[in-house]
Order: sequence, then C-alpha cells, then structure tokens
Amino acid sequence: MFKHMLFLWTMLSSGGIFSQHESGLEYRSKIGFLAAHRGTMGHLAQQHSFAGEISYYVIPKGTKFWHGSYRYPKMGGTLFVGSVGNMDVLGIYGGLYGFMEFPFVSKRHFRFYGKLSSGLGYTNKVYDPVKNPKNVAMSSHVNALVCLGLKNEFHFKYSYISLGLDLTHFSNGANKVPNLGINLPYFSVGFGHRLNWRKLSPDKALTASTEKSVIMEISAPATPRKKWLYGMTGILSLKEIFPTNGLKYGVYALNLHMRRFSKPKVGVELGFDVISKQAILGYKPEIPKSQWDILQMGLYAAYLLPLDQFHFVLGMGAYVKDKYKPEDPMYHRIGMRYYFKNGLNAQIQLKTHWARADYVEWGFGYTFNYKQ
Repeated sequence: MFKHMLFLWTMLSSGGIFSQHESGLEYRSKIGFLAAHRGTMGHLAQQHSFAGEISYYVIPKGTKFWHGSYRYPKMGGTLFVGSVGNMDVLGIYGGLYGFMEFPFVSKRHFRFYGKLSSGLGYTNKVYDPVKNPKNVAMSSHVNALVCLGLKNEFHFKYSYISLGLDLTHFSNGANKVPNLGINLPYFSVGFGHRLNWRKLSPDKALTASTEKSVIMEISAPATPRKKWLYGMTGILSLKEIFPTNGLKYGVYALNLHMRRFSKPKVGVELGFDVISKQAILGYKPEIPKSQWDILQMGLYAAYLLPLDQFHFVLGMGAYVKDKYKPEDPMYHRIGMRYYFKNGLNAQIQLKTHWARADYVEWGFGYTFNYKQ
C-alpha cells in the first residue's frame, strides 16, 4: 500500500510541483456519519463522525501540456485525523494522502473543484474475536485511504473560505478479513491562505518562456492520441476469506486491453480479463473444484483520466465465465497507472464488487504499438 503514496509523489514531481506559481495551506473541519453499506454493519453507527484535515498545496506554472488542459489543478498532501462514528468499537482514524483538485469553475472570487486522492490510513482498533468481536468493518491497523469530493472556495485577498462534500473510504483490499470497509460521507468547512500568490489569475500567470515550453510539450504528449493502443497486463494479489486468521490465497490474472485517448482529458479502455482467484477453492469446500472450474473471465470498460504519464482509472466489468459466483456478477476498478516512455506501465488498482473490496491489483504491463 506504500505504492499509493509513491505513485502520487511520482505524479506530482513529474508534473512540475517545484515550479509552482502559487502555494498555500488549508484547514478543514468535517462532520459526517458512518454509512452502513451492509446489514451486518448496522450496529456500528452510534455517533456522528468528526474529523479535521490540514493540507498543503501548490498550483504549477504550466510547464507540462496537461496543466492548461485541466485549468491548473491544485496538487498536494493532507493529514487527516478523526472519529468514524463509534469510539468504543472503531476507535480513531488517521491518515496521510496525496490529492489533486480539478477546477470546474475558476473565477476571481469563486472556484469550484472536484477532488481525487489516495494514501494510507491507520486505526487504533481492529477486529479481535475476544476483545473486539463487533468490529466487522476493519481487521488491519494500516489501510488504504481514498477520498473523492467536491469543494467551493470563496476568495478574498490572500485567503479563502471553503465548503465541501466528500466521501472518505478506508479498506485493506480484503488482504485480511473481516474487511467490510469504512465509508464516511462528510460535510466540511475550511479556511485557506495563499503563501506566495501572484496577483494574476492562473490562466494568465505564464511567462513568455513558459508558454514556449508548454507549446513544445503539447507537440509531443506522453501518450499518443487518436489511435488504438493494444497491450496486456499481468496482475498479482493476495486475498483472505472467512474464517478469520485463515489462509491467504493467491490471485493471478491477465488483462488484454485496447486504449484510445481522443482528447487531453479523455481516454477509454476496453478489456478482457482472465482471473485465477485461488480463494474460490475455499468457497463451499465440500465441492471438488479444478483450476478450470475456478477460472473467471470478464469483459470490462474504463474511463481514463490522463495526466501526462500518470493516469487515473475508473472502470466496470461483467463476468462471462464465473461458475461458482462467489460474489456479484458485476465488478469495478478504481486506481492509477504510471506509463514509462518505453511502453511499459505499472499500476495499482482496487477491484471491488460495488462497495465491497475483492482484492488489490498489483500489475505490470506493456503496450505493443506504443510510440511517444
């Protein structure tokens, strides 16, 4: 899970974080509740959830072609600390994550952002069959943290007030059970201060020399456009199933895909998955199963959000071969990839069945007809 942070740091540094024209600090106070997305979690939501966040952000000058395409997004890191709705059973949660905020509306005194973020979280209370048997949501102290949200900013001089809505998620990706996960819808109020703000709007803050470098970057984007790219990705993972403290089963998968980037902010992926999830051998163990029996196959499609060599991925698929049907017929992916300039790429993705994690996909792939 450390690679969540590594991927984001790679993205930020490659995106020109050190050539910023604006940086700042923001504090947000949050109130929300624990969303019990399974009936077995109904007993956990006892109080409101309260949290606080401190964030440091930068806005790049625009030395990469995608900076202007995304209207100069915020990039930074956030420290999260808060309760999740049941101090006795669930305890306190903390976390550190990297984020990007994309401006949908950018005016002189008002900005409206969409947020994507990922990192690591920690909780002091986990499932224990003797000491804490009611905690069916979380079984590991260290977990992945994902936050998706919307935020309004009202600016005055060098500061601003923010109002936001977000969904914060903690999960270990079914590496250890029980792992129903924590989902927290939050409403937030914040105050931010710009540290080295230039009195120019982001879309006019480029110097002539910077504009020249942007044109050069646009003429040679990292990902080829308006052509189908064909490739394959090998995937490895681990998955634990009930009973608790049982075996960890391997997951071995192959993904064949075709991708196309039609615009600077738009990519689509179509794929075929072949999945050997050894944990299926543990479902209904009284039934003998062969490796062919447990093999799953699926078709899926995804939306790709390209930021130079770093991409966000959001997709959905359906099984076309799934003999024992241990989960839902549909599956989903959310994650990130980094594309190297020789056609190789590395990825980390969370595969889920709606709000329930299946496993974390660690993948390494190759694009056959890649040419920068």
